[in-house]
Amino acid sequence: MAVPTRIDHRSSGYSLERAYWLAQVCDLAYKDEATIDRQAREWGFDQVRHHETRFTPPFPLEDTQAYTMASDDMIVTAFRGTEPVQIKDWLSDAVTPPSRGPADTGYVHYGFAQALDSIFPTVKDALAELRTNGQSVWFTGHSLGGALAMLAGARMYLEEPRLAADGVYTYGQPRTCDRLLAAAYNKGFKNRMYRFVNNNDVVPQLPPEPAYTHVEALRYIDSHGRVHETMPLIGGLTDRVRGLTADVLAPASDGVRDHFMHSYIAALKKNLS
Repeated sequence: MAVPTRIDHRSSGYSLERAYWLAQVCDLAYKDEATIDRQAREWGFDQVRHHETRFTPPFPLEDTQAYTMASDDMIVTAFRGTEPVQIKDWLSDAVTPPSRGPADTGYVHYGFAQALDSIFPTVKDALAELRTNGQSVWFTGHSLGGALAMLAGARMYLEEPRLAADGVYTYGQPRTCDRLLAAAYNKGFKNRMYRFVNNNDVVPQLPPEPAYTHVEALRYIDSHGRVHETMPLIGGLTDRVRGLTADVLAPASDGVRDHFMHSYIAALKKNLS
């Protein structure tokens, strides 16, 4: 399978091609607005909307950012992540009280809820404005952005069904919600949600269980860079140990190294080529 040179705006369902391109879309979320606008046009999206809000202390994040790009056939909203060390310290705080989930379904991490609340109105307005041709809608994000993409999908599905996403792809997403919301999400997004985890990426291991859990549809990237739709418990543990010992000089850095967006892109490209 060759690496595609352009985003297919009309395809539907799951594919590694879509996973690769949405990973590129996530990476673009870390760039400045001018770069985002230019690249979106090169990908065939002629309209772009930017979403940003700034926080004041003591909130642990400085800001939340996302962008929405639209063509005649496809709309994508990508949520920006944050630095691995910053989000690791934040998510390790197990005493943060949870917030009610979308449509009062279950609970979500307080920080995620606040971050999404700050930009959700503009995301919703952009989708309502740009979805004029029945385009497919996709949410994506890396790290913190993955949690926001998942929660935005939940809010649209439970609160604004007419704007519900056709698919959600996340990369290095932390645990985001409790089991009640996860169950509702798994039902509503069956065959539409895909959560990529790269080997020993530390962020998907946070915040701690059992208060928070993951949604289903895992796509596990092993220590050789291969994508698996399932990973048996014993085989997964063995593979994680293999990843930890790959760098004998700095094994503890594997969890952070595996979290970087370029690691996900490289692995997905390898699977395509």
